[in-house]
Amino acid sequence: MTDQIHEAVRDRYAAAARGAADGTGACCGPEEGIGAGLYSALERDELPDAAVLASLGCGNPTAVADLRPGERVLDLGSGGGIDVLLSAKRVGPTGRAFGLDMTDEMLALARRNADEAGATNVEFLKGQIESIPLPAGSIDVVISNCVVNLAADKPAVFREIARVLRPGGRIGISDIVADDALTPEQRAERGSYVGCIAGALSYAEFRAGLRDAGVADVSLTTTHEVTDGMYSVIARATKPTVGPAEVPAAPLPLAMAGCGCGSGDCC
Repeated sequence: MTDQIHEAVRDRYAAAARGAADGTGACCGPEEGIGAGLYSALERDELPDAAVLASLGCGNPTAVADLRPGERVLDLGSGGGIDVLLSAKRVGPTGRAFGLDMTDEMLALARRNADEAGATNVEFLKGQIESIPLPAGSIDVVISNCVVNLAADKPAVFREIARVLRPGGRIGISDIVADDALTPEQRAERGSYVGCIAGALSYAEFRAGLRDAGVADVSLTTTHEVTDGMYSVIARATKPTVGPAEVPAAPLPLAMAGCGCGSGDCC
């Protein structure tokens, strides 16, 4: 079942990447179809057209993540790279923005967009969000945009987020959740898995998943309803510090610390 979910998601978003790359638009976003409309005109004007066309999310995580110069930020399910490129601007030349995606077409599009934008502090990695290819304690902020609901193993996603965050690191995620009263069967009636509906957790399940993974200060803020009984939310949480002071973030391998993977040469 896990492999089937991965393949269905990969196929759907590969088609979206091809649509964005040829300028016809991303045909395969969340079934409420909001995508790039959640970004300001100024943000969209700063980015390549293909990055905007490939925006398939349900929110704008960079608007709520409070990114700071010098930080290392990881975008789960980075797609065409819109949130990675916006994050890269916010963390500046002393910071670094990573994007993780499992779809070759999206990774190729994201690297092309990074080249076009002239972004040198970005890196795109291939992998699944259930197994993040980065060291423990190496990331200051984890963001994602309507991706957790697509994961086949959501507890693994939450554990991996907690693992890669440094103590004191934080989460700013946009996702879709369901009323606690809705059963999985009722969620499936409202939309497909690859359309970001059927696979959504409930409010209680999302909070419990993050807390069980070891993060604290969990909050879910509803932004709007996307279909009957299902909502776009902003999820925030922090990884507790160890002792009175924060532990320094683990160093990244040299291949990830400054190889300029916006060009795709070393990923």
